[in-house]
Amino acid sequence: MTDQHAALPPIELLPKDISAYRQGNRGVDYVHTFDSGQPGPHVIVNALTHGNEFCGMVAVTHLLEQGIRPLRGKLTLVFANVDAYHRFDPAEPFESRFVDRDFNRVWDIDTLEGPDETVDVKRARALRHIYAEADALLDIHSTSYAVPPMLIHERMAKIEPLTRHLRAPLYHVMLQGVKHPGRPLIQYGAFGDPQAMPVGLVVECGQHFARTSGDIAIGVTMRFLDFYGMVPPSLAAQHPPEPGMPRRYEIMEILVAKTERFRFAAPFIGFEELAAGTLIAMDGDEEIRAPEAGCTLIMPARRIIKGKDVVSLARRLD
Repeated sequence: MTDQHAALPPIELLPKDISAYRQGNRGVDYVHTFDSGQPGPHVIVNALTHGNEFCGMVAVTHLLEQGIRPLRGKLTLVFANVDAYHRFDPAEPFESRFVDRDFNRVWDIDTLEGPDETVDVKRARALRHIYAEADALLDIHSTSYAVPPMLIHERMAKIEPLTRHLRAPLYHVMLQGVKHPGRPLIQYGAFGDPQAMPVGLVVECGQHFARTSGDIAIGVTMRFLDFYGMVPPSLAAQHPPEPGMPRRYEIMEILVAKTERFRFAAPFIGFEELAAGTLIAMDGDEEIRAPEAGCTLIMPARRIIKGKDVVSLARRLD
């Protein structure tokens, strides 16, 4: 494993004690469902898919502390990989992303129903029936580097009304059916089926430990709930989106490190637009170059692990 950038970022946002929320009402720790008693969708707001991404924790605890309840349908609040969260050490802030396996790369049937007994997979199994109930899922994340916040989703007609309503963050990254090694949560089950109604959306709220990432998470969550009619419009109006029109990108390819000698050609952090043929990385003796003009790097990995995805290559659509 190689860390591409040795310097640690400032840590403005720290974990807080969430033990008060361990006892939920679904028979699974750290899961709370609130039923309005009125017809409507079942919406899930998901925090801590990765243990060191605290902005989702900020948004979910905000909902709990403010006593926000759905006006219609059901609202479920999930703290996902709490075992990883509890391992956070500010001296090594990137070590608590997961315990044994990336919780956001286990959402395929072979893994969920296979022999794997890692902490992260067992937690996924405990939660899978909760996620399967959802009509809509907001999965809240943050990024290793200080890049613009973004929405990430499949390029499917069923999700376009939601992204138009949210609008911000103003960088929209579409997967277009491209699969990561190990399936992410927003591609699990009906979320990844263009013919099924449930939708899954990731918001990347900014750098992991930036105070602003928590603010962005709260704002996007409120507008997400507003789209489904679950909170008073006046509440969502307190979190207006930033002005401007979205910049949309489509993922062309997800690069996976084939060797332990994978090295980026420059200290990329994300959203660099490259000329065709620009050297992106060396993977052992293999050169990896930009396949076309305007090739944009999306979320290059801070830590390089053989066999894991290290960066996505995208083209800008507008």
